[in-house]
Amino acid sequence: MQLTRHADYSLRVLIYLSLNRDKNVTIDEINDFYRISRNHLTKVVHTLSVNGFINTSRGKHGGMRLARDPGGITIGEVVRQMEPHFKLVECQSEELGDCRAAPICSLKSVLDNALEQFLSYLDGYTLADAVRPDASLAYLNKLPIGTSRNSRD
Repeated sequence: MQLTRHADYSLRVLIYLSLNRDKNVTIDEINDFYRISRNHLTKVVHTLSVNGFINTSRGKHGGMRLARDPGGITIGEVVRQMEPHFKLVECQSEELGDCRAAPICSLKSVLDNALEQFLSYLDGYTLADAVRPDASLAYLNKLPIGTSRNSRD
């Protein structure tokens, strides 16, 4: 299973915002940091705003901020809202579920259960858990692009 770019970028935006809770952050700032397409970021920010994860404001001092405390946003909640669907195999989709083996197959229920366990596991972690306690954007900004923070461990 792989999350869509939309979900991945949503988590990245939320992590960035959790590290910048004292100010409004712009799409350009996140674009500069992550090197993600501005077009993708605009869509992600819109979806995060519609789903109540962030507050946005326009104007000279506009930007975005987290709408809630990072400890109150679960990773599972974000993934559920950002993923368009979780159809791991064709038979999980109502419109594509015309499989000859359906009357004798239990795969759909097995995958449904696995997906629920995956999301339940993600529900056990918050946005605050996704950021190391010693996290600092100042440190990350000193690293060359493409360097993993984990490489220092």
